[in-house]
Amino acid sequence: MDTLEEELSRKGFIEESIDPSLDLFEEIEKLKKEKNAIVLAHYYQEPDIQDIADYIGDSLGLSQEAAKTEADVIVFAGVHFMAETAKILSPEKTVLLPDLKAGCSLADSCPPHLFKKFKEKYPDHLVITYVNCTAELKAMSDIVCTSTNAVQIVQSLPKEQKIIFGPDKNLGAWVAKKTGRHLVLWNGACMVHEIFSREKITKLKERHPDAKFIAHPECEESVLQMADYIGSTTGLLNYSIKNEAKTFIVATESGIIHQMQKANPGKTFIPAPPNNNCACNDCPYMKRNTLEKLYLCLKNGLPEVTVAKNIIADARKPIERMLEISASLGL
Repeated sequence: MDTLEEELSRKGFIEESIDPSLDLFEEIEKLKKEKNAIVLAHYYQEPDIQDIADYIGDSLGLSQEAAKTEADVIVFAGVHFMAETAKILSPEKTVLLPDLKAGCSLADSCPPHLFKKFKEKYPDHLVITYVNCTAELKAMSDIVCTSTNAVQIVQSLPKEQKIIFGPDKNLGAWVAKKTGRHLVLWNGACMVHEIFSREKITKLKERHPDAKFIAHPECEESVLQMADYIGSTTGLLNYSIKNEAKTFIVATESGIIHQMQKANPGKTFIPAPPNNNCACNDCPYMKRNTLEKLYLCLKNGLPEVTVAKNIIADARKPIERMLEISASLGL
């Protein structure tokens, strides 16, 4: 039987020292070639990880990339549910996550056993779940969606179709408003997107009257009401590129600003302020991943994310349905 230290090490929990003289960018590139590995990174990752990634995107783009990659190893620089999604879509591949503790407050807000009871109250409802949830929750779903395609997926269904939407109540309320449909909402939320202060944003807008205020639909309704544009992380990035404004106030996790600045060197991006003095628009889970952990992850092949075969079988169907609908709509 393994000792506690051996068990933790096997699961990738033991810190390993790194030679400070190593060029981690160079070493990661070498390891990617040696192991036929690909690094997928979410927009909310730290800049160094975004810069070393083979693909950077939001949940929809990352899911599409995980489904089609020919790499043997997928290193997912994101949070746990994203790595699970990659494993569901590519079960034959090795999926690694630099830090197993990179979870998600939104996914945590919807325990599968409680959602199962909630679902049983509405037996004639189709279940749409936001991708920011556990593999177990996806396995209970009919269709998975992202903030990029949630509106279009709901619109693609017959108007008489009754729908449960979870776990994000703010995204669900926004989708209901955009589509004119009644959705039964699970009461879940992302701690990063719920912390923005309407009062502080109002004062910031007064100081920057020409700035465009852009927000992710996971934000509360009171914040979304102020927005010049509401969209997914990719949508926000594209809006910042196409819009002629020179200053943008951004209400989502601040990691996206790195890509906005790279794409718009002459523009200014201001993170929307939270309702206290902490750095709450930085997701503590996303920021658990570091370049050092990514290097060790590739080097050691740990920590590996696994999903039970029966969950993979059940969860794959609603994800594939999302990808099919998205492809048919050109998303």
